[in-house]
Amino acid sequence: MDWGLVLASQGIEASIERVPGSGRGWGLKVAADEADRAIEVIRLYRQENRRFAWRRELPGGSGILFHNGALLWVAVLCLLYLFQPRLLDAGAFDSAAVRSGAWWRAFTATWLHADVAHLAANTLAGGLTMGLAMGRFGPGTALLLSLLGGAAGNVFALYARGIDYRGLGASGVVMASLGLLAGHAVTWWRVSRHATKPVIASLGAGLFLFLIVGVDPRADVLAHLGGFVSGLLLGAMAAWLSWNRHDRLLAVAYAALVLIPWIRALTVAR
Repeated sequence: MDWGLVLASQGIEASIERVPGSGRGWGLKVAADEADRAIEVIRLYRQENRRFAWRRELPGGSGILFHNGALLWVAVLCLLYLFQPRLLDAGAFDSAAVRSGAWWRAFTATWLHADVAHLAANTLAGGLTMGLAMGRFGPGTALLLSLLGGAAGNVFALYARGIDYRGLGASGVVMASLGLLAGHAVTWWRVSRHATKPVIASLGAGLFLFLIVGVDPRADVLAHLGGFVSGLLLGAMAAWLSWNRHDRLLAVAYAALVLIPWIRALTVAR
């Protein structure tokens, strides 16, 4: 499917078809006069993607990629937890403060956790979903969109709840990364006009996983829902418009969106 998108980007029409009697499952069918160019385009694509040393295919020949950079994201969450007593008052999501203009708390709160169990739940689930999203979209794209989705989830919960409260946790970001994975399915429509069924199935699977891990009476379900829906929409747009072509630029934007809110939070706290 990835190769089909690569060929489409180069103006080569291709269809995904089952390969009879080969034992290899599925293949790409192109016009005979385009075959040599199609093979060369795929060769160059594979050669270029070898540069991503942190990205690995999961065992079993599934074609699913996992980016080990998600482990760094997990490590940062754990490191910040060690300094949390100094960061909690400055970075937690305080609805009254946000209404008064402290917008940065929608972002800084996604890095803080209530206790070790809260941290463990988000790092275990998030390490998996973030790694898969980074493998699919690229690290910069996945990290930026997940952070935006998590912040959007906090804002959604603020207006949906309508009462003053304090909140924190990376679960909105985790739900956003899950939404990214589900939203990527819209690219199947670029490969085949008959792909509605697998697209709906993928969206349904994402929703099912959200209901399993994101709906807990003890958690901030509204923030989870806002993060998941935001990630779903952002993932669909990013996949359809191939935002991963600008992954390095989006990685810079992500770094800015991490640092600027924290600098603002700590400056105001002083």
